Formats: sequence, structure tokens, C-alpha cells
Amino acid sequence: MSPRDVCLAYLAAFGSGSPDAVTSLVTDDFVNEHTAALGGGCVGKAEYVRRVPGFLASMPGLRYEVEEVIAEGDRVAAAYTLHARVNDRDIAVRGVMRFRVADELIAHRTDYWDSLVFKQQAGLE
Repeated sequence: MSPRDVCLAYLAAFGSGSPDAVTSLVTDDFVNEHTAALGGGCVGKAEYVRRVPGFLASMPGLRYEVEEVIAEGDRVAAAYTLHARVNDRDIAVRGVMRFRVADELIAHRTDYWDSLVFKQQAGLE
């Protein structure tokens, strides 16, 4: 699978609601980095495996609508709109993820999204 295809499969896995589908696509030393104030990163697949079920449960119907993908070698960037239901409200938050892929798995992900937009749409602001 190409790095582009790996990243698209990863983003699609969130829509399955299966933590195993999401976490099966990352390396053991996976780095999950968030730039948004509300985001919480982690290092290592074991910690990611621990966190993903709660994340999916907190955002029913989560899916990433991919807007554009740019790929060069082992680097991929994907612009997206995240759709989910939070606090009985439908949310749609745009963002971009940058990926580094190694051996057909995601080794590093950096996610850029707007915490304020999320808070406003989810009724937290």
C-alpha cells in the first residue's frame, strides 16, 4: 500500500467505530501530536490503544471527510472535515493532518484543528 493509501485507510477506519481498525495502522513507536489547545497527544502505540476507545465513544458517528491529499514519498498531508455528534449536536470541524509513514504504517501524525470552533459547535463555549 502506498503512504497515501495507508493514510486514507487510517482516516476511514475512524468511521468504522472500531478502535482496533484505527490502531492497527500505526507503528509501535507512533507519535500522535496535536497543535490545538484541546488536543492531547501521546507517544507509543500502547498509549494510543488505551486512548482511542474513549475518543471514539466521546464522538458518536465520527468520520473524516477528506477534502484533499498531498503525498510525497513517505510524507502525506490530508485536509479534512471531521463530522461527529457531541452533546447532542452535530459538529463539522475542518483541519489538516500531516503524516509520516514507515513500512506501511503511520509513524507520526500531527493534527491541526480549531479548538474554538469545536467548543462553539459542541455547546462548550
